[in-house]
Amino acid sequence: MNSAISIDLTGQIASETIGGVIFNGMGGQPEFAFGALLSKGGQPIHVLPSTAGDGFISRIVPALPQGECVTIPRSWADPNVTEWGVAKLFGRSHRQRAEALISVADLKFRDELKEAARKMFWL
Repeated sequence: MNSAISIDLTGQIASETIGGVIFNGMGGQPEFAFGALLSKGGQPIHVLPSTAGDGFISRIVPALPQGECVTIPRSWADPNVTEWGVAKLFGRSHRQRAEALISVADLKFRDELKEAARKMFWL
């Protein structure tokens, strides 16, 4: 199990930077995730609170900001856990990934994320 700073609606995980500013090292996360994927029955579980900044910032975002380091590529990002539940992404389309991640986002950000997903994946 590894923690994340943020995740975008396609499943890209950032664990090193916030707004392009280095906050943390990758700490072996890519190796852990890849090893779990190669292990029989292994799962690289990624956990993060749905919000930051006393609930005013969503950690599930439409897209990672320019300059953000992608620590875990979307093809390795499954499952993802917040206090709202588990988002399973493997084998899903971009739309389905977005829907799964929105379902584990904080309630006050879901409408905004749904609108962003519509613009990104339905138009």
